Amino acid sequence: MKAVQFTEYGGPEVLKVVDVEEPHAGPGQIRVAVRAAGVNSFDWKIRRGALAAVMPMSFPAGVGLDASGIVDEVGDGVKGTAVGDEVFGSVPISASSTGAAAQYAVLAEWAKKPESLSFEEAAGYPMSTETARRALNVLPLETGQTLLVNGAAGGVGLSAVQFALAAEATVIGTASEGHHEYLRSLGAIPTTYGPGLVDRVREVAPSGVDVALDAVGSGILPELIELTGSAARVITTADNRAAEYGVRLTGGIGPDRAPQARAQAAELFEQGKFRLPVEETFSLDNIAAAHAKSEQGHVLGKFIVTV
Repeated sequence: MKAVQFTEYGGPEVLKVVDVEEPHAGPGQIRVAVRAAGVNSFDWKIRRGALAAVMPMSFPAGVGLDASGIVDEVGDGVKGTAVGDEVFGSVPISASSTGAAAQYAVLAEWAKKPESLSFEEAAGYPMSTETARRALNVLPLETGQTLLVNGAAGGVGLSAVQFALAAEATVIGTASEGHHEYLRSLGAIPTTYGPGLVDRVREVAPSGVDVALDAVGSGILPELIELTGSAARVITTADNRAAEYGVRLTGGIGPDRAPQARAQAAELFEQGKFRLPVEETFSLDNIAAAHAKSEQGHVLGKFIVTV
């Protein structure tokens, strides 16, 4: 099959489409004929070697964690999923030679795709929804609270915004001005990031902010602590300096994981309460361009690779 691999750390140019052996579903896993793969910041951080100290890769390495597609193999012990089902989910986090950016992918966690949800949009859901749901659970966010999301227009940020709104929270989100109208359409209160954030947030939230989620790691933790009144009320999914401020950094491994987020997002989608817009699609052969754009940031929703 065709799959994207890289044989050394580096820029997007190290990504190559190559011929590899097809993977097969093991116990508790399924295999899908991939229709689309999501692009996450986690993907290009691995490719650049930014996570080599904690997650060294064995080369050649596959690319991508999130995929949507049609089930064509079901492993031992899997119940409730059959060949032909349309699903979206994540490949195992490992130093694998095949990832989601391939013609076939093995998924370790998945949810059924609503019929009206496109494969392209569904491919953006798996990691973004799990990360956002996990962060809100760990905080925890409670009904009626006010949540500030830093980086509200990206995949994790938009997921957190919509999960929180579904829980009847008030949500303030930082984003570039071009994305403010979309956030308003969801029911969130947008504001810009950068100097003066504390004053701007206090102006739109005179009753204060209860909890805050940093989804981009832009060095904003001191301001979030000032707004919430305590480091214990702030969580980040992206800032590796969190411990310096007493803030929790939640990663994708450990007991706090929230795999149920995918099914919850699918249910909210069917209720008209959840969307992750597709900013742009790229062919498998052009995945390097998708990575390059993802690294620039300022995306509304997700970049998607179609297979």
